[in-house]
Amino acid sequence: MQERLLDTAELEALIKKFPKWEYREDSLKQEFTFGDFREAFEFMVQVAEIAESIDHHPDWSNSWNKVSISISTHSAGGLTALDLKFVEKVETLSDL
Repeated sequence: MQERLLDTAELEALIKKFPKWEYREDSLKQEFTFGDFREAFEFMVQVAEIAESIDHHPDWSNSWNKVSISISTHSAGGLTALDLKFVEKVETLSDL
């Protein structure tokens, strides 16, 4: 079953609720900066656990103390409730 894309009102509410996430190219993106590589990697482990728990995985990269995340539902061609759930869970992590 294909996920339903968020409608305009849902998308606007998501962007308003999580202003640190940039809406670009049908994805939500954010770069997180940490004190060092260890902190960045620990964050990545926590995000990986979230991704596995909801079976929805980001496109991401790491460079020393920075982690860049981009999330969308590729099979739907944009943002769905699954992306909202991912962002909500990532935002609950401490030290963001």
